[in-house]
Amino acid sequence: MHKTILIATTLLATAFALLAPLSATAQRVVIGLVHDTHGEPLPGVTVRVAGMPGLGTATDLDGRYMLKLPDTSNYILCASMVGMKSDSASTRAAADSAAQRRFARHHLPKGKSANMLVINFTLREQAVGVQTVVVTATRTPKTLLDVPVVTRVIDAKEIRSADAATVQDLLEAEMPGIEFNYSMNQQVNVSLQGFGGNSVLFLVDGERLAGETLDNIDYSRLTLGDVGRVEVVKGAASSLYGSNAVGGVVNLISREQTEPWTLSVNGRIGSHNDQRLGGTLSLKRGRVSSSTSLQRNHTDAIAMPAPGDFGNLYATTSLNAKQRVGVEVGDKLRLTARASYFFRERESAVEQHDRYRDFGGGVKGEYTINEATDASLSYSFDQYDKSDYTLAGGLDVRDYSNVQHTTRAIANHTFGSTGTLTVGGDFMRDYLMSYQFSPEDHHRQYTADAFAQWDWAITTRLNAVCALRYDYYSEAAADHLSPKLNLMYRLDQVALRAGYASGFRAPTLKEMYMNFDMANIFMIYGNAALRPETSDNLQLSAEWTHNGYNLAGTAYYNHVKNRITTLWSQALNGMVYTNMEPMEIGGVDINASARWDNGLGARVGYVYTHERVADGGLLTSATRPHTATARIDYSRHSFHGTFNVALTGRVMSAVTCDEYTSLTDLTSTERRTYPAYSLWKLTVSQSYPKGITLALTLDNILNYRPAYYYNNSPATTGRTIAVSLTWDVDRSFAKSALTE
Repeated sequence: MHKTILIATTLLATAFALLAPLSATAQRVVIGLVHDTHGEPLPGVTVRVAGMPGLGTATDLDGRYMLKLPDTSNYILCASMVGMKSDSASTRAAADSAAQRRFARHHLPKGKSANMLVINFTLREQAVGVQTVVVTATRTPKTLLDVPVVTRVIDAKEIRSADAATVQDLLEAEMPGIEFNYSMNQQVNVSLQGFGGNSVLFLVDGERLAGETLDNIDYSRLTLGDVGRVEVVKGAASSLYGSNAVGGVVNLISREQTEPWTLSVNGRIGSHNDQRLGGTLSLKRGRVSSSTSLQRNHTDAIAMPAPGDFGNLYATTSLNAKQRVGVEVGDKLRLTARASYFFRERESAVEQHDRYRDFGGGVKGEYTINEATDASLSYSFDQYDKSDYTLAGGLDVRDYSNVQHTTRAIANHTFGSTGTLTVGGDFMRDYLMSYQFSPEDHHRQYTADAFAQWDWAITTRLNAVCALRYDYYSEAAADHLSPKLNLMYRLDQVALRAGYASGFRAPTLKEMYMNFDMANIFMIYGNAALRPETSDNLQLSAEWTHNGYNLAGTAYYNHVKNRITTLWSQALNGMVYTNMEPMEIGGVDINASARWDNGLGARVGYVYTHERVADGGLLTSATRPHTATARIDYSRHSFHGTFNVALTGRVMSAVTCDEYTSLTDLTSTERRTYPAYSLWKLTVSQSYPKGITLALTLDNILNYRPAYYYNNSPATTGRTIAVSLTWDVDRSFAKSALTE
C-alpha cells in the first residue's frame, strides 16, 4: 500500500514537473499599440477579451497595452473608447499573419516569439469630429454633430501638427476666407469673408479682449501653448455675444486638466531669428487643478527684397504669462480664477520703441442646482496699455489705456428631452484714454444686455435654436434687439441646416470722439451722432458624413446697414467717421475632408465672397473674392513613435478696391488691383514614445515673392525654414504598460 502511494506520488510529482514548464510556455502575452486614424496614440482605451469578464487592461499615455492570456487558444480581443468605433482582432489570425512573424523575427527577444503576440488597433471616430463638444455657437455644450449653427473646430491634434508660429498662421492654413495683412504702420488687420477686425469677435475662453489698433485687437496676445481647441462661427452671432460679432466669432478654448500632472515645453527657431520658447505646467490634486503657461517670442527686423509700402518689418519681442486655478467645492460648486500678463516691444524706430502691455484676470463660479438646472456668475478685468519708450533717456510714456470690467450671469434649465432654456446678462464698464482724443483725453461707456435662448428638440431629427438679445450702450445712446433662429434636420448621414441672425455693432468710443492730427496732413474726426451698424445674415448648409469622409457646403448672405467707416468730409476738410451706404455680402463656403486607415488624410476648402455697395459707393473692402486652402498628410505609428508629414497651402485670388491716391487731396481715389498669390508649407515631424516631438517646417516652398509689397500682400521674403522641439515631460516619467 505504501509502495503504491509512493509510486503514485512520484508519478504525480513528475507530471507536475513536466507540465509546469508546458503551462508556462502555453501562457501567451499580447502587446500592442492603439492609435487613431491620424496615427496619434490613444491613452485610456479599454482592451478586453470577449466573453471573459474581468480579463482586460487599458492603454498608457503612449497608447500601449500588455495583456496576459491563459493559454495559446484563440481569443477575440476588443478595443473600445467613448466616441470611437470599437475594433477587434483574433489572436489566431494575428499569430498566423506574415506581419506578426516578421515583427517577431526583428523585434521580439529570442525564445519569446512563440508566446508573445503583437496586435495593434486603429480606432476611428464615429464620424469626422462629430463627437467633439463645442460651446461657442450656442453657449451650451453640444456635440458638433448636434449643433444647428455651422461651426468649424480646429482641435489639439491639428494645432500641434500645423506647427503654426501664431494664431494667424493657424487660421489661414486651416480655413479659407480669412486673411491677415498689414494696415498703416504695420498694424495687423483681419478680413473674414467681407468683414474686418471691428466685426469679428475674438474670445479667450468666452471672454472679450480689451484694446485695439485700427479696429483690430492685438493678435500677439493669442498664443497656442495651452489651447485645447479653436471654435469658429462664421456669420452674425450678436444674439449671444453682442457688439462686434457681426461677421463671426473666434473662440480659443484652454485645455482641461485630467491627469495628476502634465508638463510640456516647446522651442522653435527659424529664419530671421524667429524664436519661440514656452511651456505649460498643469496639476490636478483631488478637487484642485492648476495650469501655468509661459511663452516668449522674438523676430528680428526683416528687410524686404523688393520695393513697397514698407521697406522692412520691425523687430518684435513679446512675453505671455497665464495662470488658471480651479477648485471643486463639494459636488455642486466649481470656482475658477485666472490671471494673465502680456508685454510686447516693437522696434519701430532707432530712438524710440512701441510698447504694449496687458493685465487681465477674472473669477467664475458654476453651481449645479439639480440635474436639470445650473447657473454661473463671473467677473473679468482686462487692461490694455500702449506707451512710447525712448531709448536715450529710458522714458516710458503711456498714451493709451483701455480698461474693461465685465460681470456676467447665466442660467440653464433643461425640460426633460424637450429642450434647454438659457438666460443671462452682462454689465460692462468700458474706459478709454487715448492720445487720439482732444480736448479731453478719456471717455467711458456703460453697456448692459440681457439674452435668452431656447434650444428645442422638436423631434429626434429636427432641432431648433432661437435666441433674442437686448443691448444698451450709454454713451452712444444706442440700443438694439438681436434675434436668431437656427434649424437643423438630421438624417443618418446628412445634416441640413438653415439660419437667420441679426448682427449689431455699436459705435465705439474712438469712433465717436476721435480728434486726431494725422502728422499735420489731415485730421481724423469722430462722430457722436453715429448710428449702430446692423446686419441681416442668412445661411443654408448641407453636410454629409460617412466613415472617414465629410463634405459640407454653405451659402450665406449678409445685408449690412449703416456700416461705420471713415470718409472724406468737404465741410471739415478731413476724414470723419460716418455711416455708409448699405452693403450686401454673399457667397459660398465648401469644405471636404477624408481620412483613410492607411494613415492618409486630406482636406480642401473653398470660399467665394461677393460684395456689392450702392451705386456710386466706394469699394473700400479688400476682401479677396476667391480663397482656397488644401492639406494632405500622412501618419505612421509604430513602437518607435509617430511619423507625420503634411503639405498645406492657401490660394488667394486678386482683388480690386478703391483707395485714396493722395494724402493732401483726399477727394481723389483710384481703383487698385492687388495680385493673386499662393503659399505652400511642408511640415515633417517625428514623435517618440517618451513624449519628445521634433518638427521641421519649410514655409513658402515655392519661394513666392511679391513684385511690390502692398500692405495686404503677404510679407514674405521667400522660402524660410524652422525647427521645433516639443517635450511632454510627464510622458517621459510615466510607466509604460510594456515595462510592467
